[in-house]
Amino acid sequence: MKLKTATNRQRSTAFTLAEVLAALLFLAIVIPAAVEAMHISSLAGVVAARKCGAARIADRLLNESIVMTNWSRGTQTGTAAEGALEFRWKLTADSWPQDSMQLLTVEVTFSAKGHDYTVKSATLATSPTLNTSMGLKR
Repeated sequence: MKLKTATNRQRSTAFTLAEVLAALLFLAIVIPAAVEAMHISSLAGVVAARKCGAARIADRLLNESIVMTNWSRGTQTGTAAEGALEFRWKLTADSWPQDSMQLLTVEVTFSAKGHDYTVKSATLATSPTLNTSMGLKR
């Protein structure tokens, strides 16, 4: 009698074909979703790191432009490298409607996994001709 109960216990612990197929179906649904989530999070990490670099470049370009007053020459474009990455930038100066100031805008564009992203930074600056006419030294 003891042999029969041990044999019955062994049969009840095995998986049926339906249970195995249900588990495989569940894995077939979950694994692609998990891989896509990892792809999206990887892209977000790459974009965040490059956006940080683009913001540093935009800040540097604005500061250099204010000090050198080279923004009065009109729209400027170029590329800047940070490490192995290359960023395209465009500096524009527009008149500010309230005062005799200029709105300087730097637009830095970078690529991450086949898509282009842009970071914009802006500040107000006084005209270089206004500074010299007021007796301000550069």
